[in-house]
Amino acid sequence: MSTFTALDVQDVRFPTSRSLDGSDAMNPDPDYSAAYLTVRTDADDAGTALVFTIGRGNDVQSAAISVLAPHLVGREVEEVLADLGGMYRELTYDSQLRWLGPEKGVMTMAIGAVINALWDLRARREGRPLWLTLASLSPEELLELVDLRYLEDALTREEALEILRRGAEGKEQRIAALRETGVPAYTTTPGWLGYSDEKLVRLLREAREDGFEMVKLKVGADAADDERRLRIAREEMGPGFPIAIDANQRWGTAEAIEAIRALASHDPYWVEEPTYPDDVLAHAAIREAVTPVRIATGEQGANRVLFKQLLQAGAIDVLQADATRVAGINENLAILLLAAKFDVPVCPHAGGVGLCEMVQHVAFLDAVAIGGDDERRRIEFVDHLHEHFEVPVRIVSGAYRAPEEPGNGARMLDASIQDHLFPDGPVWADEQDPQGAEGAQRAPLEPSATR
Repeated sequence: MSTFTALDVQDVRFPTSRSLDGSDAMNPDPDYSAAYLTVRTDADDAGTALVFTIGRGNDVQSAAISVLAPHLVGREVEEVLADLGGMYRELTYDSQLRWLGPEKGVMTMAIGAVINALWDLRARREGRPLWLTLASLSPEELLELVDLRYLEDALTREEALEILRRGAEGKEQRIAALRETGVPAYTTTPGWLGYSDEKLVRLLREAREDGFEMVKLKVGADAADDERRLRIAREEMGPGFPIAIDANQRWGTAEAIEAIRALASHDPYWVEEPTYPDDVLAHAAIREAVTPVRIATGEQGANRVLFKQLLQAGAIDVLQADATRVAGINENLAILLLAAKFDVPVCPHAGGVGLCEMVQHVAFLDAVAIGGDDERRRIEFVDHLHEHFEVPVRIVSGAYRAPEEPGNGARMLDASIQDHLFPDGPVWADEQDPQGAEGAQRAPLEPSATR
């Protein structure tokens, strides 16, 4: 038997703002960052996870993760790993921490980091990738991981079990097919707002040459600029090629409707985050007004209840699950079940550091054991920072290939961690005021900065 000895959190930041990688209408100069968690045991093994932020959020997120240590340190590892549904409930039901939410925000993301790290440890001990560890569970075992509280009006226990039992049929054949062909990806790499037109066109061509059958562009900073960039992309990629656009919550309801209608002639495949992420009724109104243009959201979705409401209201066409926003794998299981109930495709968000590596496991699980075969399913891909991970994603002919290495994909190389520790790592050593007061007062991205 072994015991948990520590929750170690490190502040790891990458200076992506220097090249405007990741820039969008609401986040003009992000530094892709990770509150990086290692759950240690006295057996000399560990589980790893991270919470993605864009810089100073690491300060708050790291503190939130640290306050969860009393729930684990000193406890028997084997007992906890055998009941990760119970641990998920214990953490989310901690009344004094839940008071800060409840079940949303920084505290929920911290809980997600701990839960994801525990799943990483369990998968490593089993010698399997996380998606396969989960897919190997029976329908009944998977259901025990899920908290159906607040969901029963949309998804009963009986319905959830039926979805999982249906998913178990033909599962081995789907696993074999997944290993053979993977899950299609779409790439956001060409579309950051800070890129020049020349760089946009070059990256679009490279995306097509690399086999991607869908791309995404950021919009929302300036209406005329949005139209111009989307027109360039449409001319480059040709009619019918799926080009999604992402407003990153920039618009109000009426503004979103007007903006989407103005861009509709360029045939956007979907419009992502057109407005405030928690505003279910606004999404429903926008979707009704701009049909047949699809509406997508989810990367900032706080919890399973919000996703339930979006689905009940018919507010979205595409659900974008995130690996680190909700309370870990367990809550993402609930979200996958809801999406299956309402027949809405899950196309995970994967824009930030480590998100591609982690969220692919959610998509692979969905493909083999819950949603099954679905031609609408795609995983976001961004070609940034993968070289810092022990098991970087593999993209072949525009599709994610299933990892076979043990774990959840979040573990970074030791050298990369040390180089990017904030504020004393070598990458940050020459910064005069790294992300300090001056950075906190930067204005939103102006239209002229997008050209």
